[in-house]
Amino acid sequence: MAIHAPQLFLLAYDIAHPKRLVKVHRQVSKRGLALQYSVFLLLDTPAGLDRLLGQLDRIIDGREDDIRVYPLPASLDAEHFGRQFLPEGVRLLGDEARDRLGALTARDTTPAAPAPSRASR
Repeated sequence: MAIHAPQLFLLAYDIAHPKRLVKVHRQVSKRGLALQYSVFLLLDTPAGLDRLLGQLDRIIDGREDDIRVYPLPASLDAEHFGRQFLPEGVRLLGDEARDRLGALTARDTTPAAPAPSRASR
């Protein structure tokens, strides 16, 4: 797959220390949809995923923590059992979910606007 083509990934983590857990959760929440407490669905490019994993690598302790990423097929037939976390009528992997995930990725990778200069104040 091309490095610039977005694809679905499943990211799961097990973080031992509460402070690191909060930091990892904040970073991953910016980029993905939480499926469970520490399991996220990401729609990103392989390059974007590498950037996220680099950020997470600087947070975690490799001796105690575990982060796993699994690429998912483009056409995913997923089932769930038990308590549903999405509102009635919302489909997880329909076009709407892909659009939402795409918006998360675009928002996080869009360069910040430059601060206004003192002359324009």
